[in-house]
Amino acid sequence: IGGYRNFANKIWNVSRFVLLNLKDYKPEKNFTLHNHYSLADRWILSRVNRLIQTVRRALDAYKFNEAANSLYQFIWHEFCDWHVEFSKERLSTTRNGSFSRKATQQVLVEVLDIILRLLHPFMPFLTEEIWQKLPGNKGSIMVSSFPKKNSKLINPEAEKEMGIIKEVVYHIRNIRGEM
Repeated sequence: IGGYRNFANKIWNVSRFVLLNLKDYKPEKNFTLHNHYSLADRWILSRVNRLIQTVRRALDAYKFNEAANSLYQFIWHEFCDWHVEFSKERLSTTRNGSFSRKATQQVLVEVLDIILRLLHPFMPFLTEEIWQKLPGNKGSIMVSSFPKKNSKLINPEAEKEMGIIKEVVYHIRNIRGEM
């Protein structure tokens, strides 16, 4: 139970991080910044679309444990551990109107929104509370549409490149830890 409490705390903290970095963010329809997405942004969008596919498939087969485990692994090990860390530098851009900052803000909001809607059947009270605070959301998460995979955003090349970067960082941390 302690592990799931820590997971709920992780979701709350990453949501706070995203919300605190949206002071100059304005949600807009058809606001595309695809040309300004970083490798990490393209990677996380690809990964979250694969997650949508995995969760939908698991729920359709009544494999709730697989759906929940996929969400847990993605949120903790991909979104929080990697994407949020990579986004910090782009979010620290002090120039108002910076396209890289806006693109990262857009991706963070988009991915958090998807995560919350996927997670809602498992953690309804937490997801409802956070979803209400995201800019542009009206009504209840309960009546929002369940996420659908966008095949255009699945990017095997970005996933491969990020895999290499993650592997290098992992080995550097191991070497540093052994010293």
